[in-house]
Amino acid sequence: MYELRLPKGRTLSLDKPQVMGILNVTPDSFSDGGHFTHLDSAIEQANLMLSQGATILDIGGESTRPGAPDVQLEEELQRVIPVIKAIRTHSNCVISVDTSKAEVMKQAIEAGADIINDVRALQEPGALEAAAQYRDVPICLMHMQGQPRSMQNNPHYDDLFSDISQFFKARISACKQAGIDINRLILDPGFGFGKSLEHNFQILGGLDKFHAFDLPILTGLSRKSMFGQLLTRETHERVAASLAGALICVQKGAHIIRVHDVKETSDALNVWLASVNGVTQ
Repeated sequence: MYELRLPKGRTLSLDKPQVMGILNVTPDSFSDGGHFTHLDSAIEQANLMLSQGATILDIGGESTRPGAPDVQLEEELQRVIPVIKAIRTHSNCVISVDTSKAEVMKQAIEAGADIINDVRALQEPGALEAAAQYRDVPICLMHMQGQPRSMQNNPHYDDLFSDISQFFKARISACKQAGIDINRLILDPGFGFGKSLEHNFQILGGLDKFHAFDLPILTGLSRKSMFGQLLTRETHERVAASLAGALICVQKGAHIIRVHDVKETSDALNVWLASVNGVTQ
């Protein structure tokens, strides 16, 4: 199995699925936008998710929902850096920064972040070079067709799994050329990022195909529109569907599950783990 090497000599074992709690410090994220834009409320939510079973907190200051506007560098820094610093002062938890900007990556890591989670897979100016500077920081490379503003405008693939795999191969190669150790990489197929309803469920059913890369897999399908379209459910009504998706992902071998509903997901995964490994007192 995999073990992530983290800054300051720390490690995170992926022998069992890890829950990554989503903390969006943005006014416009699709599910929790505006809820945690104040520092006190963000810290309160962070502590709650840790108590509910999250082992990773993913801090994001730019919404990447379909049609989301761009966020300027200084604004994103003002959103995420104080939260990372505040969490790090009282917790040794694993902190992930959800960003595509090189400067945000640098300042976040200096503030105490452990993982770079980039929906643009280090394709923005300076991102590869910034990530290469920090040898003990894992990097999640996500597949996205297009950009958030336009990614859901009739996404098309000649061969879904082949196209995504070719993208991963290209980004892994770019990382190698930049001096980034392949063992630092995590792959995310990007549910909902330039994917139709059919594409999303094809990926869910065939997620295990990405084990061919021999790298950890992260999935994020919590409360996403794929469930709303399939079941005609509003965002706040998609918890049960999200739990079903999370369980399918771990059964297909996902290592990190990125979610809004930490308590419910942790409970579901613990039941699944007990059925697989037995119960230990």
